[in-house]
Amino acid sequence: MDAAGSQIEGECTQYAGQCQSGFITTEGGNLLCSKIIHLIHNSNIKSQVSKVLQECELRMYKSVAFPAIGTGQAGQSPAKVADNMLDAIVEFASRSVQHLKKIKIVIFQTNMLRDFYESMKKRKNSDSSTTDSWMSLFKSFFWGGKQPTKKKKPVVLEKKVDLATFQICGESQKNVDATESWIKNLILKEQFENSISDELIENFDERQIDALADLQRRKHVTIQLENKLSPPRIKISGISRDVCFVSTEVQKMIQKIKDTEEEQSKAELVYNLVEWRYPGSNDSFVPFDKLTNMQLEDAKITKKTHLPVKIKKKNYTVDLNTLQATDDQGKTINIQRVPKNEGKI
Repeated sequence: MDAAGSQIEGECTQYAGQCQSGFITTEGGNLLCSKIIHLIHNSNIKSQVSKVLQECELRMYKSVAFPAIGTGQAGQSPAKVADNMLDAIVEFASRSVQHLKKIKIVIFQTNMLRDFYESMKKRKNSDSSTTDSWMSLFKSFFWGGKQPTKKKKPVVLEKKVDLATFQICGESQKNVDATESWIKNLILKEQFENSISDELIENFDERQIDALADLQRRKHVTIQLENKLSPPRIKISGISRDVCFVSTEVQKMIQKIKDTEEEQSKAELVYNLVEWRYPGSNDSFVPFDKLTNMQLEDAKITKKTHLPVKIKKKNYTVDLNTLQATDDQGKTINIQRVPKNEGKI
């Protein structure tokens, strides 16, 4: 209210008795926005967010920014608030939205990042038909705009052909047929097939394909990469014990890609809220890369005292209390932590 100015305080006093929907709307005052919607205290966070979103759509506003409602003096659980706010946004996006294009949740308290990140991650992995709709409304603030994907070079897994020829001789056709049947049954008992379907298989590059080819060479299996299916599928067939081993290795590859994507998403989220910097040239400061930026912020949140980092390809140890980094020769430099408190909506 202080930042908005005395004019807004006067408007609130003027409209206080006209509040019927649980909020009043004033001009933007000194803030970099066109309108301010003031909520009357209510423990039902989901209902409040829903009403504001409906009002924005009704007034044809193109964007809206929320604080973490109720986590201040009201003392509500950040995790519960995150779930309630995002539930309201998901429900809103499931309807026909024509005007509201961007929703921001501005989090000033970095210790709340994890609660909102985990709540969003649950929905990001959801199979709900509304996922794409609501994610497009406000994922760009949390994860950054989706970068255009580079056209991938087609990856092909070499087919494996191992032939074994049996020549069966016997006293009679009956004996030959019986032996052939016995061999076939013996082979089938040792054979096993497993299919793994996952959207992330589409992200396999030459490294994963080379790893699959190596597994196919070393183990008694045949691996088929069916990346034109939806979702893409890897089919593994061969001797039971080798199929089980290779299946486990494929699951590890998929999990590693998932972990990398989640780490990049979280790094983007943190970078949108706070920036760590080290000295550059001419008394300027240079931002750390996003992963290091996230590691430094995580270390601060979890109250770690020191963290090893790389600055200009040299090893440094950062003292999180003094914000100083020391290299292997004992040289010390100052680093900065700069919050990004967005004021523009």
